[in-house]
Amino acid sequence: MDRRYRIGIIGGGQLARMMQQAAIGLGVEVRLLAEAAEGSAAQVVPLTTVGDFTDAATLAAFAETCDVLTFDHEHVPTAHLRALWDVVAIRPGPDALEYAQDKARMRERLSALGVPCPRFAICRTEADLVAFAEDQGWPVIAKTSRGGYDGKGVWRIDGPDQVGEPFAAKPDVSAGEEVVILAEEFIDFERELSVIVARSSKQAVAYPVSWTVQQDGICVETTTPAPGLPAERASELQELALRIAGELDVIGVLAVELMAARDGRIVVNELAMRPHNTGHWSIDGARASQFENHLRAVLDLPLRSPAMTCDVAVMSNVLGGGEGDLTGALQHVNARDREIAVHLYGKEVRPGRKVGHVTACDSDLERARARAHHAARYLMGDPDA
Repeated sequence: MDRRYRIGIIGGGQLARMMQQAAIGLGVEVRLLAEAAEGSAAQVVPLTTVGDFTDAATLAAFAETCDVLTFDHEHVPTAHLRALWDVVAIRPGPDALEYAQDKARMRERLSALGVPCPRFAICRTEADLVAFAEDQGWPVIAKTSRGGYDGKGVWRIDGPDQVGEPFAAKPDVSAGEEVVILAEEFIDFERELSVIVARSSKQAVAYPVSWTVQQDGICVETTTPAPGLPAERASELQELALRIAGELDVIGVLAVELMAARDGRIVVNELAMRPHNTGHWSIDGARASQFENHLRAVLDLPLRSPAMTCDVAVMSNVLGGGEGDLTGALQHVNARDREIAVHLYGKEVRPGRKVGHVTACDSDLERARARAHHAARYLMGDPDA
């Protein structure tokens, strides 16, 4: 009898779209629970259900059609997932996922494990935040414990007159859980780094460390491997990410975002338990992409090598700009550079929206960066790129 591997993905964004591409080569059947029929992933996944991922009945009906559930994002209510634990395999499981959903719980758990983190305090009142800042020193960073992404729900607080802003903006409850303000020391960092690992119940692999560049809370570029990072230090960071994945029992891809401080510390900033923007380079620059290894991990299939197939890979995000016909713009992009890899997400172009990415694989860092910059800028509407 034929064995069908039916993987259900909750969330219809570009990450699910790229998981579908990886699933084709594995012979895996993808079922999608998408927010809208015209969403990025819904355009390419035939077995799509349009529904509300926060509705318990919708989730339960979808789960019954799948062998395993995984995620395009971390915003599914944990209580709903716990209720499905006896119905379908959930990977990563809700016990792990809560540490990606709730920044306050994540900080407490990582600190208990001895993982280097910024100094922090959990604040339920404005007075709590002022007390932390007075002790720590201004400025401080304030984050909503739940719901923020791509720079949303994050504030730099320079003095007592600003502490009301995060409390005024936060909801009291998100997905049935209390929302608090997480206060952190302001890290004067030289650069940000990211480590992508994939873990199944049997094995785990770590991708090379990437240098990431953020603007307005959005990743705009990654360089892999991170230039100027000693091999021994890179290995330590990979081992740290693998340890976090093991301690939290993450099944699938885990992205560990780091800040390299000017005082020499490297601290964990964020966790994501799904394929991640900082790992997109792996589609074209690694033997197995983060998307393939994520699917392999959640299905408990053997993981493939994360080794690079080139000396350096530079990925640049394409944000919505003045170019509306992205596919048509390939006429110029590929006439100039036939080896540049372009991935378009099928999204309507809006200012600042992630609508695609480009990856330049090369033997020379500066040449790779110039190639990626040119292609991304042109696709964002800069004809003089």
